[in-house]
Amino acid sequence: MAEGVLREVAGDLFEVFSAGSNPAGYVHPLGIEVMKEIGIDISSHSSKRLDRYLQSGIDTVITVCGDADQACPTFPGKVHRYHWGFDDPPKSVREGEQEIEAFRRVRDEIRKVFGAYVAGYRQALG
Repeated sequence: MAEGVLREVAGDLFEVFSAGSNPAGYVHPLGIEVMKEIGIDISSHSSKRLDRYLQSGIDTVITVCGDADQACPTFPGKVHRYHWGFDDPPKSVREGEQEIEAFRRVRDEIRKVFGAYVAGYRQALG
């Protein structure tokens, strides 16, 4: 979901990739569904390993894996690093909340944070 949101709000500024150290191997169907609700199609996205990008010259890394920045994958070299710890929707269903509602909650948090990040970046560019 993070990749889809960032592509949507900043695709003209950045080339966006998404990967992890231990990817699930698939994009969760509820993630695809809740992103469609806001007009973003991530159905063609895939779960990728971080190693495929290690030598690609990436200069900014944003980690989004929960509260544990230390457990997130690290990227070698001199890069700008940002961490926003979003819940993992399937593992963060709150009492009285359905799983799809957890996906919507996390999606909306990602949109809010990434929207502010991109707005600040655009403002800094002048």
